[in-house]
Amino acid sequence: MSNKTGGVVVSAGFDPAPGIGRMARVAIGTAHSPPPDADAVGVLVATAGAVPDEVGHERSALEAAGFAGKAGQALVLPRSDGGPLVVVGVGEPGTLDADGLRNAAGTFARTAGSRARLALLLPPLEGITPRLAGQVATEGVLLAGYRYDVLQTADGGVGLEALTLVADDGYAADLEAGARRGQVLAGACALSRDLANCPPAHLRAEAMAAVAERLGAASGLEVEVFGEDALLELGCGGLLGVNAGSYDEPRMIKLSYRPASGDPSGHLTLVGKGIMYDSGGISLKPADGTHATMKNDMSGAGAVLAAMTALQAIDCRTAVTGYLMCTDNMPSGTALKMGDVLTMRGGKTVEVTNTDAEGRLVMGDALVLATEEPTDAIVDIATLTGAALRALGPEVAAVIGNDEGLVDQIRAASAATDEPVWQLPLARRYRKYLNSDVADMNNLGGVHAGAITAALFLVELVGEHPWAHIDIAGTAQADAPDAWRVAGCTGFGARLLVELADSFTAPAR
Repeated sequence: MSNKTGGVVVSAGFDPAPGIGRMARVAIGTAHSPPPDADAVGVLVATAGAVPDEVGHERSALEAAGFAGKAGQALVLPRSDGGPLVVVGVGEPGTLDADGLRNAAGTFARTAGSRARLALLLPPLEGITPRLAGQVATEGVLLAGYRYDVLQTADGGVGLEALTLVADDGYAADLEAGARRGQVLAGACALSRDLANCPPAHLRAEAMAAVAERLGAASGLEVEVFGEDALLELGCGGLLGVNAGSYDEPRMIKLSYRPASGDPSGHLTLVGKGIMYDSGGISLKPADGTHATMKNDMSGAGAVLAAMTALQAIDCRTAVTGYLMCTDNMPSGTALKMGDVLTMRGGKTVEVTNTDAEGRLVMGDALVLATEEPTDAIVDIATLTGAALRALGPEVAAVIGNDEGLVDQIRAASAATDEPVWQLPLARRYRKYLNSDVADMNNLGGVHAGAITAALFLVELVGEHPWAHIDIAGTAQADAPDAWRVAGCTGFGARLLVELADSFTAPAR
């Protein structure tokens, strides 16, 4: 990795992704009572019914302090023999589900602040197994405490060091098993957040490859890195075309995971958009708040890398191949121009009518490569279109596919992780919007149905292979924190992809 780019000095020892290590270093265990050294203890309280004895106050006293037990509420109470008690609302009795418990755990951690040793009381919960309770509670606490302070010179404090889940002894084994999975999933999300939060001068395509090689070696992944010469030989005209205006070379990073023993239960291919910074190219973006977030335009590639680093730890039985298509998109004298025609991997030609519709170009090469190897299904993930944000807002991603069974699997993984998706139609009647007079198709389909026409561009490159596309343009960035969610880059998609790979079954063909 170079030490300097554009006048920005980057330390040779700089780690762009410290979050996964921080998550792994948190000591997580179970106990039948809070440890004496706990800096804060969380207790769940509903809107009605008995208040747990540990609170030490009647409901009337809590209500007098403004706490009614509604979901999202929290009240800090002093204790005479240790850190404070944090009372967390969970809503009406009997309604708490896994998503609600994850949110409550996140609210507890956020309210507890930067305290190092936390304990959360987990009574038996109707409809939530101890294993699932341990998983989602751990995810909520760890993800709520996430921070990206690697470039801040002020001391950010010790951060979370230990989490104790307090429950009856009979639940301990299942709670601990769930907590281990939750810790892995939280680590994947933290890695994805780190990569998206890292400034573009500190995380160029070359550096992304170095991160993938380092983390891949520790996660049982085979990592292959393709530079400019290799991409020319492969005919990856989409990635090379977008890179034409950049000072930095592109990188295609191929990741391969296989179960340690036994035959895999299926083979899933993931493709991630890795635009390390998106200026829009010659179709320059306006200098507004959205432009300032464009370091996150590699969130798809970050989610794929992060998800794949978790597969060995959960003993995933699916074989998974990942492609990270990495470059920045910059204007210069050599940049891609409107009217240029690119030849993609596989020979399809594309007329460029807008250089800011670059994500589909870089992913297109990988989609073709994915079809050239045996695979049961292909899923791509990308911050692809503002149209997806306008249609579904900042909390729901779009999913579009040519195989309903595969889309259903994505929706199930979405429900399990509370990373919401909503299916949009693959309306092939709109394919005409991509027609070009000089090439096989344009890279932009006009002002209407932008998320759908982007998907129609991508499906041209996969043919009849089972395929689905997840557009995270809206969900990759959040303006404000909420429970376990953070302001800034969210890491959306990493946990969803882990769940998808872990439960994947080959679509019927």
